[in-house]
Amino acid sequence: MLLSAASSVGAAAAAPQTAPNSDIFILAGQSNMGGRGGVNGGRWDHFIPPECRPSPSILRLSAGLRWEVAREPLHADIDTGKICGVGPGMPFAHAVLTDGAAARRPIGLVPCAVGGTKISEWARGTHLYSNLVRRALVAAGSGGRLAAMLWYQGESDTVVEADARAYGGRMKRLVSDLRRDLQDPNLIVIQVALASGEGRYVGLVREAQKGIQLQNLFLVDAEGLQLEPDNLHLTTKSQLGNQANRRSRAMTQG
Repeated sequence: MLLSAASSVGAAAAAPQTAPNSDIFILAGQSNMGGRGGVNGGRWDHFIPPECRPSPSILRLSAGLRWEVAREPLHADIDTGKICGVGPGMPFAHAVLTDGAAARRPIGLVPCAVGGTKISEWARGTHLYSNLVRRALVAAGSGGRLAAMLWYQGESDTVVEADARAYGGRMKRLVSDLRRDLQDPNLIVIQVALASGEGRYVGLVREAQKGIQLQNLFLVDAEGLQLEPDNLHLTTKSQLGNQANRRSRAMTQG
């Protein structure tokens, strides 16, 4: 789904300890970022399309803060409360690598998403926020540069009207705090507008997402993408080559 968000980025050794000269992308939010493509009845079908297959030029930072060749499910040791499947991270990374430039930098993916979380659980001072910052700083300290944060979250904020109405302000605060703590005032943030939600206030959250005006914060829209039978999570096909991913590539070029 975030294939439209990718850009320019090489080769890297298997199971490297560092990711030198890599473009680092933080993957944060809840279950549709963690990946539930191919998950039904509590089981993942293990189908991995070509757009999600391992590449020596695509690395991931493990829960133990070690770089390794990225493989689906990217969030298996991060989003441990549920079964993970295919998410947007690998198709996004492959799209970055094949976007047409003559030379590419390796890509370092930093999975941080946790299913079933409200945006208030990502506020500065929380465990999720602190873990995201710690992992991003470790990744950047290994020789790469922070290229962008991909954020897909909000389904859990559709249950209570007050949460839905507070979403825009909380998102702006989150971006501001992350840019300060990561010492990158121009950090690119790519936010996905919801395709679904857990409650009745999906429209309010989407309205808030579309109304946020911040420099270097871009919106890609997942509305209309096919969902799993639970009517909440994107299918594997939806996580692959769609308009949202194509647009996102252009935003991260540089």
